[in-house]
Amino acid sequence: MDKLQIKGNWNEMKGKIKQKYGDLTDDDLTYVEGKEDELLGRLQKKTGKARQELVDEINKL
Repeated sequence: MDKLQIKGNWNEMKGKIKQKYGDLTDDDLTYVEGKEDELLGRLQKKTGKARQELVDEINKL
């Protein structure tokens, strides 16, 4: 399974994700290094998408 690779400026990536999923809040997108699973769990709950689908989308940003 691919790992989430957060590269570059997380705030910039967060803005792109919020544009795509307007119902996400800053709290939903709080990222702490080493807590990728927690972030993905929150995103899965809000978007209804599979973990791998979200990983692929974020890695493409």
